[in-house]
Amino acid sequence: MKRLLISAIALIAVCSLQAQQKPPASPPEKVGVSVGGKNITIAYSSPGVKGREGKVYTSDGLIKTAHGSQYPIWRAGANAATTLTTDADLMIGDLMVPKGSYTLFVDISKPDQWILIVNKKNGEWGLSYDPSQDLGKVAMTMSKPPAMVENLKYTIEDGKITLAWEDKAGSVSFMVH
Repeated sequence: MKRLLISAIALIAVCSLQAQQKPPASPPEKVGVSVGGKNITIAYSSPGVKGREGKVYTSDGLIKTAHGSQYPIWRAGANAATTLTTDADLMIGDLMVPKGSYTLFVDISKPDQWILIVNKKNGEWGLSYDPSQDLGKVAMTMSKPPAMVENLKYTIEDGKITLAWEDKAGSVSFMVH
């Protein structure tokens, strides 16, 4: 009986601790597609606007932009750097990307002219950008989403990779080779 009581108390304590854990502020997300039997995935952490609408991409905002910006290269997500993994060689815009894993960054120094950066270094914390490891860069086509995008979101569909958050979306075309 004593063991049963101790086990019950331990179970209640564990359940109580698990119930108190909050979901992460920027939950991990993964999006993928299969093209011709080859998989393409993007793994990232998805921050939320959280009431900061209009204050994400400003010179004094959540992500510093504009002239003299301290952080013109953005990890394009939160926490660990965003990872692109592909089972096939890809053509992203005019950049040939061999099959493998890469870190994605975005140059947002010009808020309406983003540039996708495909970096060969993997497993980075989001702010560890090494330009000497760039595979290449591709200009993104900018648009405004039909509605405010609360949580950063990547999509891979219709031959496009799109990153949308708050009031901006940047897309690049891709083809499997």
